[in-house]
Amino acid sequence: MSSTLAFPETASAPAEKKGLTSWQTWGLIMIAPYVLVFLVFVLYPVCYGLWLARHPESYVKLFDDPVFFRSVVNTLVFLVIGINIKMVIALFLSGFFVTARTWIKWLSLVFILPWAMPSIPTILSIRFMLNPEWGLINSLIFRFTGADGPNWLNNPELALALAITVHIWKSLPFWTLILVAGRLAIPGELY
Repeated sequence: MSSTLAFPETASAPAEKKGLTSWQTWGLIMIAPYVLVFLVFVLYPVCYGLWLARHPESYVKLFDDPVFFRSVVNTLVFLVIGINIKMVIALFLSGFFVTARTWIKWLSLVFILPWAMPSIPTILSIRFMLNPEWGLINSLIFRFTGADGPNWLNNPELALALAITVHIWKSLPFWTLILVAGRLAIPGELY
């Protein structure tokens, strides 16, 4: 007994309408602000930057500037050290947070708070704490040792290390959460 599929004969295809339907029109109206924002805030600055950089002498000026080389080195150090340290710590913490214990669930709630806090107040608070004259950190150093603390944000190496540390502290919960979700998505048979 063989079964075959038979398709009904269609007499004629429906006539195609010219123009847009009302759903398509409303779709274009709803997407227009996003396209406008993309054009104004993404495409225009990129095109303007490329237009400004069309002269070779601007690159000569750029490479002659001593601040440019230092900013490139700082960026590379920030990326290589900050990203790798954050990835390793997040990988270890994701293994810790997948264990099913009640106190770990509460600890994970506290752990995710730095990521949930807005960035601007966080950065201003840390800058306030690191003030060399009346900041909290130097006040504690003076109280317990009697010596003045360092000028945290004026020393380039110390400021870069603190920027990397704050970046790791602020975004570590998000990376850990992503890796926890990845660990939980692995089927149990693979273990």
